Amino acid sequence: MNRFWEDKRLEELTRQEWEALCDGCGRCCLHKLQDDESDEVYYTRVACHLLDLESGRCRHYAQRQRLVPDCMVLNAEAMAALEWLPHSCAYRLRAAGKPLPAWHPLVSGRADSVREAGMSVTRFAIPEQALAHPDELEDHLILWPL
Repeated sequence: MNRFWEDKRLEELTRQEWEALCDGCGRCCLHKLQDDESDEVYYTRVACHLLDLESGRCRHYAQRQRLVPDCMVLNAEAMAALEWLPHSCAYRLRAAGKPLPAWHPLVSGRADSVREAGMSVTRFAIPEQALAHPDELEDHLILWPL
């Protein structure tokens, strides 16, 4: 089996390999709040309106930056500045030289392994359209081991 994610640095991945490294958990698509004083980032269970809460994937991936201007594009160059990514994120793990978890689709060979392991936001996220007002984000903070 070709285990490109173990053999290459992030900078060496092809576009297809880069995209395959995403486990589809959807955690990066949750709205986050940042404390002005400590700079600490807090996740909410509120998902971007583009996130498909059934599949855990972006509905309009190719156009996401046009549709959501503050959507972060993940790339190897930006990894050092993306400390807000969850500790379970494959990009973050590989940037640190750590192995992918057993539930990652590249390791398990099954896309459903993310959901089965309880790592997908599809089990608890709500769409941002469900909020009456953006100030409600604070009411939906979540804690998990990031």
